[in-house]
Amino acid sequence: MDIMTDEASLAPAAPRPTPRVLALANQKGGVGKTTTAINLGTALAAIGETVLIIDLDPQGNASTGLGIDRRSRRVSTYDVLTGETELRSAILETAVPRLHIAPSTMDLSGLELELASQRDRAYRLRDAIRRLNAPAEHFERSRNEIDYTYVLVDCPPSLNLITVNAMAASNAILVPLQCEFFALEGLSQLLKTVEQVRTTLNPQLTIHGIVLTMFDARNNLSGQVVDDVRRFMGEKVYETIIPRNVRVSEAPSYGKPVLLYDLKCVGSQAYLRLASEIIQRERSLRVAAA
Repeated sequence: MDIMTDEASLAPAAPRPTPRVLALANQKGGVGKTTTAINLGTALAAIGETVLIIDLDPQGNASTGLGIDRRSRRVSTYDVLTGETELRSAILETAVPRLHIAPSTMDLSGLELELASQRDRAYRLRDAIRRLNAPAEHFERSRNEIDYTYVLVDCPPSLNLITVNAMAASNAILVPLQCEFFALEGLSQLLKTVEQVRTTLNPQLTIHGIVLTMFDARNNLSGQVVDDVRRFMGEKVYETIIPRNVRVSEAPSYGKPVLLYDLKCVGSQAYLRLASEIIQRERSLRVAAA
């Protein structure tokens, strides 16, 4: 027997690199959270990142928008958060290379009541993501070899226990904000929740950025909202603005990200720019932390 080989086989496996976890959150519905999660994840995958989307919305729109049939969701994020299974067991491939998803089901609607008495109820997702990086020989080899560089968490349109789980598990929050009249009012409430989570559950949590969505250049109000949000949030607002675009709206009904549905449309190009901008911010953060 080769002693060196035998010793190597007994050595503990090296831990996986830790992915950056970004939660897409806004308690208002219809602001583009799911659309941004799908298309940002696709854009990041297109520039070489390995991305996992975790669908935490009971409606499961991120899963549907990536072509995951409801019959295929035999294991979901509900099973992960209740502790019935590991996160890796819920992950499914999508039609986009390097982009995977942990789908959701309507079972998530009752999760808050089920976990109400559990002491670790706010940390279920954090612990599941941490175990995602640990060596696990019982998973099939193809999944076991995947090292995700980004995890995007698509939150429900409410500030409930599921969203708190996402914030407690994340490095930073990415806030999609629709260019509409009440945008800043909803943002203020979200920022208060982020501060509460930072104080009580996750001291490292930051606001990665605000992405302005559904911008209509023909509408004077859209331009006014952009100016107001930039004045209020300063450099936290991404330069990239996602325009209102019919191709972006059509793509989910075909189970595709808009980058696969129509790469050349203005919506696709905007999401590619956003992905590039996020990567640049990530590099700046790493340099600042070094």
